[in-house]
Amino acid sequence: MRPLLLAPALILAACATETPAPPPAPEAAVERPISWRDLLDRPREAADVRIAYGEGEHQYGELWLPDASRHGDGPFPLVIMVHGGCWRAEIPGTILQDQLNADLRARGIAVWNITYPRVGHETGGYPGTFRSVAMAVDEARDIAREHPVDLTRTAIMGHSAGGHLALWAAARGQLGLGIVDGVASEPFIPGAAITLAGINDLEAYHARGPGRCGEPEIVDQLIDSLRRATADPYADTSPAAMLPLGVEQVVISGALDPIVPPALGMAYAAQAEIAGDAVTVITLEEAGHFELIDPTAPAWEVILAELERVLD
Repeated sequence: MRPLLLAPALILAACATETPAPPPAPEAAVERPISWRDLLDRPREAADVRIAYGEGEHQYGELWLPDASRHGDGPFPLVIMVHGGCWRAEIPGTILQDQLNADLRARGIAVWNITYPRVGHETGGYPGTFRSVAMAVDEARDIAREHPVDLTRTAIMGHSAGGHLALWAAARGQLGLGIVDGVASEPFIPGAAITLAGINDLEAYHARGPGRCGEPEIVDQLIDSLRRATADPYADTSPAAMLPLGVEQVVISGALDPIVPPALGMAYAAQAEIAGDAVTVITLEEAGHFELIDPTAPAWEVILAELERVLD
């Protein structure tokens, strides 16, 4: 596991001799983490094509393809993008990632930006959310037959609740059919998984989450823990309970995140490393929750470097 990345200012401060502390900044000058509404207030580009991977209203994705006149004919590396939103139907979905998708497309990276039924949708929760994510990821094979994407250079990346689902999708090789009956018996497993402020351990989030997503109730609703006839409803739904995943993982958190505190990401990464997975863990000192999906934020340069590394 790589050492925790600290902001240069913090490293210098730790090495310096004692000096008088500067006066606190005026309230108006203090930088505040952005919200998802800040992202939606910005102009957004459009995907190249919308593709249904199933017959349900929320079973589709949007494919973003690099411009051939600038980047050649491909095939292009592919990011499977999984949006967050606390697994809740009332929170926006794929549009939360549009700025990232446009940035990646401009860099010559294709994006398959998927959505899925969530709690509040007719087929949301267990097993519909999970089955739909499995179907969407497997759709990458069909996409590669029709579009210039390179399945040998593929990563799955998710934010918040999408980080949970990205890791879950990467862990499908550990499952029998069960939850995903009717989906491909040989699942498509991307080469690496990147979780941005991901809810990687459902049991820990149920017990110690700060309540900003509606936990613990939303976790119970997602995995149907109160009605399922199983001793452990996390066993096939929570990445932490499915370790080792068998794929390289990058766990990135924002130190100022009030929704998924970085301690949760660090604890998951430690478990994954003990289980034998290759894990990089990064905490970005000046980032909150949504800076991790803002390509204008300093956090994006760190995230992009990790993404390009695992796609190489």
